[in-house]
Amino acid sequence: MDSTILLAAAINGLLIGGIYTLVASGLTLIYGVLHIINFAHGSMLMLGMFGVYFLLMQWGVDPYLSLFIMVPAMFALGYVLYRGLIGRFSSGKDENILLITLGLSIIVENIALMIFKGDTRTITVSYSDHMVEAGPLLLSTPKIISFVAAMVLCALLGLFIQRTDTGRAIRAVAKERLGARLVGIDVDRVFAVSYGIGLATLGAAACLLMPIFYVSPTTGHVFVIVAFTVVVLGGMGSFLGAVVGGLIVGLTESFGGLFLGESLGQIGISLIFILILLFRPQGLFGSGR
Repeated sequence: MDSTILLAAAINGLLIGGIYTLVASGLTLIYGVLHIINFAHGSMLMLGMFGVYFLLMQWGVDPYLSLFIMVPAMFALGYVLYRGLIGRFSSGKDENILLITLGLSIIVENIALMIFKGDTRTITVSYSDHMVEAGPLLLSTPKIISFVAAMVLCALLGLFIQRTDTGRAIRAVAKERLGARLVGIDVDRVFAVSYGIGLATLGAAACLLMPIFYVSPTTGHVFVIVAFTVVVLGGMGSFLGAVVGGLIVGLTESFGGLFLGESLGQIGISLIFILILLFRPQGLFGSGR
């Protein structure tokens, strides 16, 4: 096969993998602190994508500028959801949180189906078809912008967790809940903030996805499987693992589509998921605990 085609597939995989990283980073943060899998992750991403769609359609807000609206809006939604629903009715039990997030996902998706039907929606902006010439390759400008923005946002999230007082509180709660409570950290607030940040990353991902993807009430299914694979591959709770895992999954999907066809391209992702569970269930950067 021509080397130019292989190079194009590799670059395309890395570009989409950057967005997968951002989607998965929210999931791994929620797992790292709450120690639960957020089954509502995909439906919340879909909700964010519809928000970006209507901001453009109704008020003409560019998808990338929507970051300044969607990120705080999704953070607020996550904070309120945890404070008002998940934290209140879970009684501190992980299995209850799993059931609540699963029920939340079903409710959100069915409300979206009732309102928006099953139609897919896309957006068109002035730069939608703009390409950048890189040697023999033509690269999509929106994909480049989305990749760079996703990597910058992931880096900022990592710095926030490492360098700020709130980030230190999040890490303390993730490591030892009881010890954090004993030294005066408001654990319930940290839970709510962590869930809010997890959804804020989805708000950012929605803004970066809409110029290059579509949205429908079932769009979340596509990304939640990928996000779970990235998190498991990189290691549950590991931000570095989310970055590396996202890029690997993006490459796998791209080359799978190249060699097997677009409809079968995600077989490789499922294969990675199975192999990592069989041979290294703690993931590439997991602690093995």
